[in-house]
Amino acid sequence: MPTSVKIFDTTLRDGTQGEGISLSVEDKIKIALKLDELGVHYIEGGWPGSNSKDIEFFERTRDMNFANAKITAFGSTRRKDSKAEDDINLNRLVESGAKVATIFGKSWDFHVRTAIQTSLEENLAMIFDSVQFLKSKGLEVIYDAEHFFDGYKNNSDYALQTIQKAQDAGADWIVLCDTNGGSLPGEVSEIVTTVKQHVSTPVGIHAHNDCELGVANSLAAVQAGAGQVQGTINGYGERCGNANLSSIIPNLQLKLKYDVISAEQLMSLTQVSRYISEIANMHMPVNQPYVGNAAFAHKGGIHVSAILKDASTYEHIMPVLVGNKQRVLVSELAGQSNVLVKAQELNLDYQNEPQKTKDVIEKIKDLEHQGYQFEGADASLELLLREAFEGLEEIFTLESFKMLVEKSAKHPVVSEAIIKVKVHGETIYTAAEGNGPVNALDNALRKALIQYYPDIQHIHLSDYKVRVLDEKDATAGKVRVLMESTDFNTSWNTLGVSSNIIEASWYALVDSLRYALLGRTRIEPTNKDQQERLGLVNH
Repeated sequence: MPTSVKIFDTTLRDGTQGEGISLSVEDKIKIALKLDELGVHYIEGGWPGSNSKDIEFFERTRDMNFANAKITAFGSTRRKDSKAEDDINLNRLVESGAKVATIFGKSWDFHVRTAIQTSLEENLAMIFDSVQFLKSKGLEVIYDAEHFFDGYKNNSDYALQTIQKAQDAGADWIVLCDTNGGSLPGEVSEIVTTVKQHVSTPVGIHAHNDCELGVANSLAAVQAGAGQVQGTINGYGERCGNANLSSIIPNLQLKLKYDVISAEQLMSLTQVSRYISEIANMHMPVNQPYVGNAAFAHKGGIHVSAILKDASTYEHIMPVLVGNKQRVLVSELAGQSNVLVKAQELNLDYQNEPQKTKDVIEKIKDLEHQGYQFEGADASLELLLREAFEGLEEIFTLESFKMLVEKSAKHPVVSEAIIKVKVHGETIYTAAEGNGPVNALDNALRKALIQYYPDIQHIHLSDYKVRVLDEKDATAGKVRVLMESTDFNTSWNTLGVSSNIIEASWYALVDSLRYALLGRTRIEPTNKDQQERLGLVNH
């Protein structure tokens, strides 16, 4: 049994076959560098024989120094009834400059006869010739036995012959693929055990997630003797995705005690997972194990009370081991412990204010009954708690605002907001246009505040979501607006609820700016002299 496991990442190849994922060459290089920092052993860069983008990737990475990973080129066995040395795709693998080549071949007799329409004997020759040719060029060769588990269940003798041919030709690894993702962990364990009795070449596993078993099948294969795991970060891939390395790596290292990557590298797992999610422009599921935002989030009051005594009561590992953190959610299910934990995080003086704690819990429950949901709006929650325990200075007060939206037959919609606010005792009356009514309102409010808080120009809206709460009331229903803002150093979420989408947006917008001006971004107001020097006062 191996004591260490090699990680083979195919995010840049198999992962890009997932719906909605398209990576530029620059994207792929950024991800490759991040994977190398994580400590993965193989990075499959793509198929250099299939498209110019992958050809460019290999050209650009040829002279790059990777501290931990080997860049790997992907391809297939030679075409039927041809010579390996004349095969264009095999030669492209050699020309790519990669030191490792991964090629796939057929293991399932049904596929041999139906998909590539050749004889079982010719398929064996294709496997042998292709591996032998690449080995003759000095490459490390990983042979991916496509559809191996389905092939084994249909014709075990022939499936075993295919991988024995790869071994005879000198393959460095034989990777068993559950290409259709339909196998069960017990089957995988039994088949890998049998394979280990028939070949001496190190064995790997390549699982897909069509039965939600990609991770389980990968772990079963390792426990049966596989020494390499192929998968993708966040489980990206075709159909239901590939085995998720973001779960496999910590499971192997923390649960099964295999030597995979260093403890320091493991602590970067959450950051790497989220970084790749951003590059791929894919939503990161909050409940993703180990690396999700909710992986160590606690909502029930009894749970929170327990983790205050010992976090292991409701956490299977310490979040810091994978670079994540514990979060306590405050909602209508919250007990006093939830609020105390949040107050403690904010360094609020709550110990001498038991009644305020009870009052704020009741207020939260009432607001959530109205449609508020603070789990995804930490900034609004912080403002609520600071107001309850400390009181907050009023940055400004609204006197009124009006919205004008005009649409003519020949011109696009024009939105204008007219706003009157009081700031430090002075009434400011101003107007601004925008790309839609919410943007116009945002622009008008900033215009009113910027002469007092010039750094407000660095705050930007980065995301805006609207959720209809009362679907039966259709367009007259209550809505919840969730707004994400950033100053490019940090980001924060705020929310507002109303039966009017503009009013809900106003509440979220006000919280966003209040948080920036009173909260963690610490933007300081300027006095009149400073305003004049900055040219922000109209004379």
